[in-house]
Amino acid sequence: MSKWADYLISAVRYDSSQEKIEFVKTHEDKGNNLGTEQKESLAKVVSNIEKGYTYCTITKSKDNEWNKGENVHVVVVDGSKYIRTDNNNTEKDNLENLPKFQ
Repeated sequence: MSKWADYLISAVRYDSSQEKIEFVKTHEDKGNNLGTEQKESLAKVVSNIEKGYTYCTITKSKDNEWNKGENVHVVVVDGSKYIRTDNNNTEKDNLENLPKFQ
């Protein structure tokens, strides 16, 4: 397996509005395997992307294999920063249909 990004996002936790991500589950992409699962705040992910680190989403197949999703970008709307898999300037986060965690 080739490296997809510096970090891979496998799940999200939204705030009570279900529009703003508070935390994500990330894994370092080591090429042939994934690093230990970490919980990162939205602010940490935004900061890392702005420093040049790359992120993409991942999902598990029915065979329990990881599949590459979409690249994750920071979008600024009215001074607020959001992470999205598209460049739509909507005032909410969007990471496809990743599973949610508590």
